[in-house]
Amino acid sequence: MAKYFIQRKMDTEGSTVYEYTAPGHFDCKTTRLHDKTGGGANEAENCKMIMGITYFEPGGHTAFGANPLESIYYILEGEMTLKTDDGETVLHEGDSFHCGGGVAKSVTNTGDVVCKMQVCLLPPQ
Repeated sequence: MAKYFIQRKMDTEGSTVYEYTAPGHFDCKTTRLHDKTGGGANEAENCKMIMGITYFEPGGHTAFGANPLESIYYILEGEMTLKTDDGETVLHEGDSFHCGGGVAKSVTNTGDVVCKMQVCLLPPQ
């Protein structure tokens, strides 16, 4: 395994980006660019972070719930309504959300265009 890994753009030569089905995700396309298991996205040694891009259709959403992963969501295009136990807020292009594992949350594309959201996850150590 190499010390580092360069991922190429999806659907280009050398890319190992892959689509997968994420539980509790609806009307969206989920992709992985980097992951700890390598499930198609080759990785560098001693790495644990997971990164992907999810494409939410208008109305696309996730179920409200928690997982054990530290999470960062970054809105690349469009907007998402984020719901937590504290209420709702709209995230616009360039906004991000960061939480530790165990935080209940959901996102919904309440806009009228596809929302492109980068997702970075860190499993418990």
